[in-house]
Amino acid sequence: MKAVIMAGGFGSRLRPLTDKLPKPMMPIIDKPILHYIVDRLVAGGIKDIAMTLGYMPESIISYFGDGSAYGAKIRYFIEDKPLGTAGGVKNASKFIDGPFLVMSGDAFTTIDINEMHAFHIARGAKVTMAVKTVDNPRGYGEVETDSNGKVLEFREKPKVYKSKLINMGIYIMEREVLDMIPRGKYDFSNDLFPRLLGDIYSYRSDCYWSDIGTLPSYYATNMDVAAAPAMFGYNI
Repeated sequence: MKAVIMAGGFGSRLRPLTDKLPKPMMPIIDKPILHYIVDRLVAGGIKDIAMTLGYMPESIISYFGDGSAYGAKIRYFIEDKPLGTAGGVKNASKFIDGPFLVMSGDAFTTIDINEMHAFHIARGAKVTMAVKTVDNPRGYGEVETDSNGKVLEFREKPKVYKSKLINMGIYIMEREVLDMIPRGKYDFSNDLFPRLLGDIYSYRSDCYWSDIGTLPSYYATNMDVAAAPAMFGYNI
């Protein structure tokens, strides 16, 4: 299985920290969050990686190069203009030749990718979405499922939440899903997933997961890692 990391966002909510650095390159303790994501993929046996880039792509390319220094083979797909989450992945379609993993380049997580992949295969799903129960779901996509994990309803950042089960922005997809995504700007949550209800399964995980999209969450994540470094593979 190959992986696509979505790393093209502007990180506007992290300004001024992202004025000169793209969000995926923001450091967690001593290395960029994107470095940690690549390490986790390689440790899980996924070494063919594509990165979709937009904002300040040169800083990411110069850091990772061809990926060989990190045990990976990395290809880059640069967006001249924002294509949305699904549109960006579609832009990397020539890289994808089978089932593939999609990860956000700004999410710090300990998720077990191999376990999620086994779940995906067992369910025969077109899309498997990683989900997690959180104390405060506000600002995230809300997910409702049946007892077998099939996604019955998906609402992106609703005004009123019915549950605390949220989308973590980590997906395993079958290659055929790309055929449903048009060229140009297109979004997973708002455009694609409503069309796929009934073919999406949710993989529930109690892993650590933090979206570093805001200054409070970014600083909190650094504090979490500093407090329990061994949990995240750090030796501090």
